[in-house]
Amino acid sequence: MQTTKTYQYLIILAAILALCVVGLGAYTRLTHAGLGCPDWPGCYGEMVVPSAQTAEAAYPKQAFDNTKAWTEMVHRYFAGTLVIFIMAIVIYSFRHRQEHYPTKLPLFIFLLVIFQALLGMWTVTLKLQPTIVMAHLLGGFATLSLLWLLWLRSRATLPTHFTKANKGIYIFGIITLGVVIAQLALGGWTSANYAGVACATFPQCMGESWFGNADFHSALQLWLPLGPNYEFGALDNPARQGINMLHRLGALAATGFLTVWCLWIVARIRELRFGALFTLFLLLIQLQLGITNVMLHLPLHAAVTHNLVGALLLLAVIALNYQLYLRRN
Repeated sequence: MQTTKTYQYLIILAAILALCVVGLGAYTRLTHAGLGCPDWPGCYGEMVVPSAQTAEAAYPKQAFDNTKAWTEMVHRYFAGTLVIFIMAIVIYSFRHRQEHYPTKLPLFIFLLVIFQALLGMWTVTLKLQPTIVMAHLLGGFATLSLLWLLWLRSRATLPTHFTKANKGIYIFGIITLGVVIAQLALGGWTSANYAGVACATFPQCMGESWFGNADFHSALQLWLPLGPNYEFGALDNPARQGINMLHRLGALAATGFLTVWCLWIVARIRELRFGALFTLFLLLIQLQLGITNVMLHLPLHAAVTHNLVGALLLLAVIALNYQLYLRRN
């Protein structure tokens, strides 16, 4: 499907904005600013961060932190701008539907980003309930991924002569994408439960112990009893160690699948070699960032970059899968 450059630019700008929102979301979580504003969509009843006096008068029981409040509001401003861009894409698509522009995918993305806004509200009103926080993170990745897929579709062409992908490599690619998404979910669960530093060494969890005191059963408790606040986590340390180790095991599985798949592509499909090798490059960076986060106890720059590279890795896998879809036998 060929579309106008204006439409393609609109989509890619929205995708870049979505990537920024993902990064800002990670920064907000990692700086503990998720409750920087106790209400939604405003902040202490205002659409901009108010003065300390105004904030304390509106919420006398809520400690006011100007930096955290601005961090949260900047994230919301970017997310609100993204909604406007997606609305523009939907309108453009429907206006050109007679020219076979897609309408279902843009509309689905719009509905998804509205649900994302609700998850953002529940993140605040439910005081960082881990399941909601993880869903909000995954919703951000999903919005970014679907905008990326829409952009790929908007400019999809194949040369006259191209190498076809056999059924095996195509199916393995779909499975690999599923493994990567599962690993992103584990990463979100780790972040939502403040389990990133529960295991202090690498590759073992605690010194000579591979799994420390990991409690894998409690690690998968997806809905915690409602409490006053989940900031800094509500699970005990064995449960957090279990979450951390599950994330590491997921990384091992994702690395195995991605390596086999990318090398398979390199060996069989000449036109996709660069994309496969670039995906492996992103994987190496992601693994190094993960190790750095453990060894240096979650430095802010490395932790935020870990989220962003994870998003880029997901986009690379989607792009390869889409090219395989076009080339499938």
